[in-house]
Amino acid sequence: MVWCFAATSPAAAGWVDRTDLTDPTDLTDPTDLMKESKKLRPSGGYRQTASFQTATLIYDATWWFCERFLDARSRTVDQMVQAARSGRQNIAEGSRAAATSSQTELRLVNVARASLEELLLDYEDYLRHRHLPQWAADSPEASEVRAVPRTFRKDRSDPSDPTDLTDLSDAQRWALYAHWLEHDDPAVRANATICLIHQANYLLDRQIAALEAAFVEGGGYSEQLATERLRQRRKDPTDRSDPTDPKPPTCPQCGKLMALRTAKAGKNVGSQFWGCTGYPECKGTHPL
Repeated sequence: MVWCFAATSPAAAGWVDRTDLTDPTDLTDPTDLMKESKKLRPSGGYRQTASFQTATLIYDATWWFCERFLDARSRTVDQMVQAARSGRQNIAEGSRAAATSSQTELRLVNVARASLEELLLDYEDYLRHRHLPQWAADSPEASEVRAVPRTFRKDRSDPSDPTDLTDLSDAQRWALYAHWLEHDDPAVRANATICLIHQANYLLDRQIAALEAAFVEGGGYSEQLATERLRQRRKDPTDRSDPTDPKPPTCPQCGKLMALRTAKAGKNVGSQFWGCTGYPECKGTHPL
């Protein structure tokens, strides 16, 4: 907020304090701020993903595990909490970055995956150094933890209720695992968290594979932006774009306009070429 440097009061000088965001006389209609144009690439929505929600469980469980069972002065505490936090936060950052960079999204999700792998080793080390048992993957205890989502769906009183595990609040989701994650035995807590880490890693591996496939098929943000621009220019005959821009040819296979692409692999990696905007249905190309 800026005030007029004069002897008169701000109101007398024509300045109005807009610190009250509920003031209906505000010059900016809040509804205008919500009228955003459609994004070229979707982003956000991470709070409803199973990977983020599982990572949240892991972060919370690790925080309370370290608080109760480890010396607060130990460097391990900081390392475990930071690894758990990184696993969660990088999923969120990657989701937001998806709007403008598929490569950044991929990199951040990979960082989340690597952080959880580091945390997995910390929990395994905790059990091994204290001669505590680690549950086998096919043990009844591990199977019971992994079965929580399936048990939740099966035990609902109303079968027609569409509520899924991802629809629950963090507190409600925690309650489903509290039997293990709040146990007095540190071995039970550690093993249950290990099960959750394996589940999160499985989900992130699938997410990474899907992101890679989408990048290969649809290209990155720059390529999609160029394709959309070409489509808009074709719709608007009055478009007075830079006349030096290369004119896109038509696809020799299907006749659609072509868009600039960048080779991601092979002997021509890094070089540009014309690719059909109908990809992946049409794989026509043309040298630049």
